[in-house]
Amino acid sequence: MQNKKIKTMRWEWVVAAIFVVAAAALVALNHRPAAAQTTLPSEGIVCTTSTPGNPIFTLTTETGYIGTPDDNVVYMWGYSEIGKPFQHPSPVLCVNEGDNVTIILHNTLPVDVSIMFPGQDNVTADGEPVQPQYDAGGNLTSLTNVAPALANGGSVTYNFTASKPGTFLYQSGTDPAVQVRMGLFGMLVVRPAMGANFAYNRADSEFNPNAEFMVLFSEIDPMLNQEVERAMENNRPINFNMDNYHPRYWMLNGRGFPDTIAPNFASWLPSQPYGSLAVIEPYDAISNPLNALERFANAGASVVPMHPHAKNSLIIGRDGQPTEDINTDADMAWEKFSLPVGPGQTWDGVFHWQDVAGYDPNVNPIPVQIPSVQNAGFGSLYSGSPYLGDANGAIPVGTTSLTACGEYYLISHDHGLQRLTAWGTPMSGPITFMRVNPPPPNNCQ
Repeated sequence: MQNKKIKTMRWEWVVAAIFVVAAAALVALNHRPAAAQTTLPSEGIVCTTSTPGNPIFTLTTETGYIGTPDDNVVYMWGYSEIGKPFQHPSPVLCVNEGDNVTIILHNTLPVDVSIMFPGQDNVTADGEPVQPQYDAGGNLTSLTNVAPALANGGSVTYNFTASKPGTFLYQSGTDPAVQVRMGLFGMLVVRPAMGANFAYNRADSEFNPNAEFMVLFSEIDPMLNQEVERAMENNRPINFNMDNYHPRYWMLNGRGFPDTIAPNFASWLPSQPYGSLAVIEPYDAISNPLNALERFANAGASVVPMHPHAKNSLIIGRDGQPTEDINTDADMAWEKFSLPVGPGQTWDGVFHWQDVAGYDPNVNPIPVQIPSVQNAGFGSLYSGSPYLGDANGAIPVGTTSLTACGEYYLISHDHGLQRLTAWGTPMSGPITFMRVNPPPPNNCQ
């Protein structure tokens, strides 16, 4: 990776580029084929699965590059499914409670590598209980067995029983200060015995299986990545003083805004497959009674207070534990306006959007005087009408709208506002949206 190039684009060009990308993402979402949603959904969590009961995942370490919203590229590492190219972040591994899980790691990097599985009990590496590793001086070198996964071709087989449901991380346990930040991390989802439409073995954790989303936080200091790349090219040790570590990029699912709202598997993001746009329909007691589920995980080094506008989350689990009384199993879930997900933590939250007032332009209009067209300011995410589903309102000539069917867009962002940047380019980083489609029948598909 070269040093950061000098920006010569005028700011209005940058803004225009952002909206072009956003428009492309939204157009793609409005033209997703129904048949493809089963295997390659345009939005929502994308599971990598294996044989139920005894799933086996074979992962290899890969290197590659990701794009950033300021038009840079960054060298990264990652775990990939065997035979598949580099991706960032690593695959979302989905298993069922009680599964005997086997994960085979092949290491192609010129440094020792491992995987640790926080929250999983009785993990073995090549049949031996996982143990921390120390050098001859007694210094901790790895949080898990590393010797079998030696540099340049070593391998190790991990095994554990997925004994409890929830959302978990998996990540390198070897030199994690460097290797996790280089991209050796992913999400592990354990589905409960009650079924894939439950987050935990509680009836009140049921969710709409077509509205399951992930938000995986991470961060990048490109100076670290540049040093690692140069060390690999010159076959020398990595020489980076972590006291100088200073992130310049903060990511959601391996992307920065506006790429975050692009669909899964967007063609212009070949190594960054996961979007974070949450697409739902309004709550209805009969036609759409179930909540959506969002799985949060933080692979970074700082707390991320994620703030969803008009989308408070009911927190039903943290770190793979349901929010319940340990003695009585009573529900202890609570609603959060801002979700401070700490380093290494996972949170599970359910949410919905409800038209509480039931506004209607004819029978129950919004009780304010709507400004005339010539006196109003119109954003690109406005259909010309304040009513959900009404996409035929008047807008000024020449106004470009990104809405297709009168849908609503509500922003979610890191409340650490200093992180809403891509190396100085503002309004990027950990920003995404919730899209509320009108209830069916609609023309949003």
